[in-house]
Amino acid sequence: MPVHPFLLLSNQLVFNLGFYMVVPFLAAYLRDDLLLAGASIGLVLGLRTFCQQGLFVFGGALSDRLGTRRLILLGCVVRVLGYLCLGLGGSLGMVVLGACLTGVGGALFSPAISTLVAQLGAASEAKGKRTRAQYFALLAVWGESGAVLGPLLGALLIGIGFQAIALIGAAVFVVAGLILGRFLPQDAPAPSPTPRGLDWGTIFTDRLFLAFVTAHAAFLFSYNQLYLALPVEITRSGGNDHDLAPMFMIASLLVITLQLPIARLARAMGYQRSLPLGFALMALGFAAVALSAPHAAMPGLMRLAPAVTLVVLLTLGHCIVRPIGMDLVPHFAGARALGVYYGALASSGGIAVLVGNVALGGLLDRALVAGPDAALPWTVLAAVPAASALAMLVILRRLDRRISVPAAA
Repeated sequence: MPVHPFLLLSNQLVFNLGFYMVVPFLAAYLRDDLLLAGASIGLVLGLRTFCQQGLFVFGGALSDRLGTRRLILLGCVVRVLGYLCLGLGGSLGMVVLGACLTGVGGALFSPAISTLVAQLGAASEAKGKRTRAQYFALLAVWGESGAVLGPLLGALLIGIGFQAIALIGAAVFVVAGLILGRFLPQDAPAPSPTPRGLDWGTIFTDRLFLAFVTAHAAFLFSYNQLYLALPVEITRSGGNDHDLAPMFMIASLLVITLQLPIARLARAMGYQRSLPLGFALMALGFAAVALSAPHAAMPGLMRLAPAVTLVVLLTLGHCIVRPIGMDLVPHFAGARALGVYYGALASSGGIAVLVGNVALGGLLDRALVAGPDAALPWTVLAAVPAASALAMLVILRRLDRRISVPAAA
């Protein structure tokens, strides 16, 4: 019995609702309540992302071997435990444990969902209906609908405290797990187990795939700056935590309204041009803040103009890179297990976020001090996706040649 598209799409909405009502406010909790410095905040947020994205490769492998249903339900349970640690523990150790468990939960259920969507899209494309990339774009649209409601709900509840919000987030995932346990089919199609002779190390002997995931890692690192660097820019400009929710709503509304048209346009352009363009837009977002950072903040709402520019350009780049990047993974995997390949793609991004956030956390402190040095962290941030844009030009040209050889044969 095939998985119904509505079950996967609505599941993504609820998961993002539970995520975005809690995690965007974690940095403020670490800074204001636990009084952590910028480098320590970067480390905690980096650990959370690494435990999710960095461990995707293990979640993908488990999904290939044990089945998608088990991994999705197990991921819900682990994320509930993580939110309970955030909500019930007031010490740094409990917060770190909760953040890590929250990430591990995502590492379990997200590769399984990506695998099911890839299978659904491939079957639909074979019938001449929606393509695989369009299904991933739809997944992003439904997810961003939850991302619109999540920060708004979190901002409305911020008066009751971060820990109380984390407990409400745990309740959201309890409900989601119960619904999925009831409606996710027992015989949901799962990819075949990893063939003998193909282990995780074999994947990384493919130099072109290794180059692709390394360059693609800049996508997650850059987009993750909505949680680490964006609050710093809002603070520099005289804003506060209440300005965060509108920023996330802008990003989510852009995805909801533009994701599908942009995905169609990117497909028409061809991935050889659209993917580098997506990374270039992200670089321009950081460059815009770098130009304004050394100067005094503008009066009134105009003080948020650099932050809004950053959010808009990061989101437009996200709308291009995410569906195209996900759609390209099966070209590398071929007939092999998709879960491991999607896991490897996400794991590279998780490693980039962990290493990059630790290095960037202390550097971002300079952005709060007036003067030329305030532009330095933003210049560094702009250089990362810019380098990936250039690298993708070479990588995708070689992938094109690889694809054309079997097609000709």
